[in-house]
Amino acid sequence: MKFLHTMVRVRDLKASLHFYCDLLGLVETRRSESETGRFTLIYLATAQGAPEIELTYNWDSAEDYGSARNFGHVAFAVDDIYDICAKLAADGVVINRPPRDGHMAFVRSPDAISVELLQKDAPLTPREPWLSMASTGAW
Repeated sequence: MKFLHTMVRVRDLKASLHFYCDLLGLVETRRSESETGRFTLIYLATAQGAPEIELTYNWDSAEDYGSARNFGHVAFAVDDIYDICAKLAADGVVINRPPRDGHMAFVRSPDAISVELLQKDAPLTPREPWLSMASTGAW
């Protein structure tokens, strides 16, 4: 068995691509559009051949996807958890669970999908402003 992808429905394709590609660094591996089905599928990954996230954008849907809390989360190993959290925060992304321990943080995508960020290899030395930053919202 081979893990292929996780699908998340997105409301704002531009905002979602900015979050996953520009801020988190994923790359688009393929895309398909269905005029008859009125949807776009965009597959993103950290590298070619790696498991993907499938963004499903339904063109005409006004469906409320809810808080997405029941989805759980997706997780990414990152080279420097402090750098990525600073980059996300600078772009207005709320750090729901800051990396106080130098190891783990949670943020939410524009579609309220919880995204866990884990420090690759050993945790970094805890430091400010993250060390004393409180958690906020839900993740």
